[in-house]
Amino acid sequence: MSSMKNVIKDNYNMMLLKDYLKEKVKEAGFSHVDISKTPTGTRVLLHVTRPGIVIGRKGTGIRELTETMEKRFGLKAPQIEVKEIAQPELTASVMCNRLSQLIQRGTAFRRATMWTLQQIMNAGAMGVQITVSGKLRGDRSSFEKHSLGILPRAGHSATIIVDEDTAPIPTAMGYIGVRIRIARKEKYTPEFELKGKKETKEEREIRIAKEESDRIARTESEQVKIDQEKIEKMDLMEEVEEKLK
Repeated sequence: MSSMKNVIKDNYNMMLLKDYLKEKVKEAGFSHVDISKTPTGTRVLLHVTRPGIVIGRKGTGIRELTETMEKRFGLKAPQIEVKEIAQPELTASVMCNRLSQLIQRGTAFRRATMWTLQQIMNAGAMGVQITVSGKLRGDRSSFEKHSLGILPRAGHSATIIVDEDTAPIPTAMGYIGVRIRIARKEKYTPEFELKGKKETKEEREIRIAKEESDRIARTESEQVKIDQEKIEKMDLMEEVEEKLK
C-alpha cells in the first residue's frame, strides 16, 4: 500500500510541477517537460520555443528554477536542460497557448481559429483539427470543429503521428475549451505516404516575401500581438459574402 501511495504522490507532484512551469516559463513558449532519475540526481529537460528566456541573464533563471524544483517539488539534485523547439507551429501545446491568448485578447474565436489553422498547415503539417467549445456566441453552449489536410483519427498510426493538446480559456461568459490535433509528416508510417506538389515560381516568391516581412518576436506575448495584427487584416468568407450583398 505504501508503494501505491508513493506512486500517487509522485504523479500528483508531477502534475503540480507541469502547471507551475506552464505559468512560470509561459513567455518562453513552454511545451512539455521530461523528467528522469540519474545516479547523480534528477534530469529535467524543458522543451520551449525561446530557451534564452528560461536561462536568464548569466543563468539566473536556471538557478531559480533549480531551487524551486528542489525545495517546493522535492526533486533530488535537479539538473535542468533546455531544448529549443525547432517548429513551434507543429507543436500542439504551443499553438493551444497562442490560440488561447488570441481569444483572451479579444480576437474573435473564428478568426483566431482560421489563423491558427493556416499557420500550422503553412509550417508543413500533414493535417490539423481544431475544436472550440463553450459559450461561443450566446448563453447556450456550442462547439465548432475545423479541419484541414489528412488527420488519422484512430488506430496505432494516430497515436504516433498526431500530437494533441487542450487548453481552457477564461472569458466573461465562462470557460471556452480548445483542442488542437496536429498530424506531422515526418512521423507518418508508410501507409500514409504522401506526394507533395512541387512549389511553383510564384508560390516561392510569395513565401520568400512573407518570410522577409515577418517580424521576429522575443517572447510569446509579442508573437501573439504580431499574429493579432495580421488576423485583423484577414477577410473571412462570411464577411466577403456580406460585402457582396
